[in-house]
Amino acid sequence: MNRKEKYTVYNKTFKGRNSFSKIDNDSTFMRMKDDHMRNGQLKPGYNLQLGVEGEYIVGVDISSERSDQLALLPLLERMEKGCGKRHSNVIADAGYESEENYKGLEQREQVAYIKPQNYEKSKTRKYRNNAYLRENMPYDADKDTYTCPEGNFFSYSYTTTRRSVSGFEAEITVYECYGCQQCPQKSLCTRAKGNRKIYVSKDFIGLRNSARERITSHQGQVLRLNRSIQVEGAFGVLKQDYGFRRFLRRGTQNVLTEAIIYAFAYNINKLHSKKKRKVFGVSLHLLNSA
Repeated sequence: MNRKEKYTVYNKTFKGRNSFSKIDNDSTFMRMKDDHMRNGQLKPGYNLQLGVEGEYIVGVDISSERSDQLALLPLLERMEKGCGKRHSNVIADAGYESEENYKGLEQREQVAYIKPQNYEKSKTRKYRNNAYLRENMPYDADKDTYTCPEGNFFSYSYTTTRRSVSGFEAEITVYECYGCQQCPQKSLCTRAKGNRKIYVSKDFIGLRNSARERITSHQGQVLRLNRSIQVEGAFGVLKQDYGFRRFLRRGTQNVLTEAIIYAFAYNINKLHSKKKRKVFGVSLHLLNSA
């Protein structure tokens, strides 16, 4: 009975997570970056999120989620509540890409400049020449079919839903190829014992293609450049220059307060630096012209 009661308390403490620290129930065990001996570190920690505009930290949030995907929308809501305004453009790296975030930004009437997770891979020759990838297969919108390199068709099979950890439901269309058994190239196409199936979220494909067009435009390139400089630069200054590599407090609220204090210090130093360099009013770094 004592052990059952202990496990009941543990299940209530998890709050949708798969781990927590006994000395800090709000923290989650996460895979930290390797130490100087290149040993992977699994330690209790928090996911620190920063929103940066014009080189100033304008948003800070603490999440117990290991994935950045589930931390984007809560950060934007906190920023809107704290700043009193909603930013029109949201620039993020590939770790934040998901259908939930795309649709969430659409509902908030914010333009998403999110780098697709397959963006770098899609530019390689190996990716472009792989005819067995769903992205490289010809799609017939009228018949709603994909055509494999051997001329067989992936026809509509059924529609299902996929639920994320946060409860978001995405509509998934399943296509099945009924000519796999006699196909001589099956070993190159799939490891399935039967016919190959491909699972497609049509909404996600459309949103990803739109985001790809935006980030490859001139404005998208400028915004992506500034995301790398300003956001990664803020993390670099906090961790390397300020030595902020470990939270000294426990609990979500205490950790958030500690992070905000560091953000205040960063902004004061940034203000002093801009005043010294006389670059007030400059919020974006421009692309170098060839």
